[in-house]
Amino acid sequence: MPFMKGAAPIRRTIQYLEAGKIVLKDRIKIFSVHYNTLGENHRGTREFVFWHIPQIQFKNPDVQVLTLKNMTPTPFIRCFMSDGKDMLIDVDNRDKDRIHDHILQVLGKPKETLDMEAMAREKKDNPANFGYMCDKHCMCEILGQVPCPAVVPLPKSWRGKFKNEEL
Repeated sequence: MPFMKGAAPIRRTIQYLEAGKIVLKDRIKIFSVHYNTLGENHRGTREFVFWHIPQIQFKNPDVQVLTLKNMTPTPFIRCFMSDGKDMLIDVDNRDKDRIHDHILQVLGKPKETLDMEAMAREKKDNPANFGYMCDKHCMCEILGQVPCPAVVPLPKSWRGKFKNEEL
């Protein structure tokens, strides 16, 4: 499998990407990470970019995620909001877990908000739903559909039992 090659191929699996905890607030439009590829004070930022940026990109499809390398003496994260303001986060000499926890606390949506959005997504009163605890019990109750075979028998040509026989 070609996607399982390279450094830490687990980062490209759907299970790993869905396991990310950082869902950014709606007002954040650009998330940029500035760091250097060399230097001990940039190590945590490099590891954060390596392990957590793919999850952030997957969980936040409407946010532009930038990584700018070798342009700054100290690592930092800069977020641009929809109202024109920006926020700087200093990540100098922090490890990847401390950076992750800080981003989750400052820029992430609260757990209650995520739960409410999940409940709204799985809305139960969709008219296309049918079955137990829905408006319609069977597909045959919807106007324009084939009636239930228990009430009106299907034509023999529609049943697999009579496929090869003459009608």
